[in-house]
Amino acid sequence: MTENPFQQTPIGNDEFVDNPENRCPVVLLLDNSGSMGGQPIQQLNEGLQVFRDELFADSLAAKRVDVAIVTFGPVRVEAEFTSIQNFFAPTLSAAANTPMGAAIEKAIEMINDRKSSYRSNGISYYGPWIFLITDGGPTDSVTRATELVHQGEASKSFMFYAVGVDNANMDILRSIAVREPLKLKGLQFRELFQWLSASLSTVSKSRPTDEPPLQNPATPNGWATAG
Repeated sequence: MTENPFQQTPIGNDEFVDNPENRCPVVLLLDNSGSMGGQPIQQLNEGLQVFRDELFADSLAAKRVDVAIVTFGPVRVEAEFTSIQNFFAPTLSAAANTPMGAAIEKAIEMINDRKSSYRSNGISYYGPWIFLITDGGPTDSVTRATELVHQGEASKSFMFYAVGVDNANMDILRSIAVREPLKLKGLQFRELFQWLSASLSTVSKSRPTDEPPLQNPATPNGWATAG
């Protein structure tokens, strides 16, 4: 059954009293396994700063876009949900393996909890995004995560996007995601996050019932190629 994001009760949480704007929640699900060491993790960190700065410069998007960051290698919540106006991009470092399945499950849990918080505080919201970036393949089972992604997409609970970097296992990403995964051109993290911030700015200016068209990132001048 498709959810109703407009079911409202009186606002109670101070966070939402101070900022009662509609919200667009996004979880950045970032691979920081050992293979991301060196230039990849450096470029990813620079991209995160671009993402924050560009959305912060858009006064409406800064209030409406809620971001959380989950890294995997191991699974860790680097940033709980907060509006861009209160968000500071973390500096990530490369760590261990690639527990992608557990990370996806954590992101979906966080999305569900955040939506419950919106509803209990009378906040309307746009369709949530989960944005996965990885340069490898999972080192744990993704069976349950795959089921949850497909269920969530079918019920319009969230939109799941997957981006492969370098030697990412695109076949695995294709099996997990309903939408065709994209392959990053080189290390164009800055361009990726510029696209993401621009897309979220567009969404934040629409109504929660709209589905604004997004620029295709796999165009010749874009940051990605088809997976």
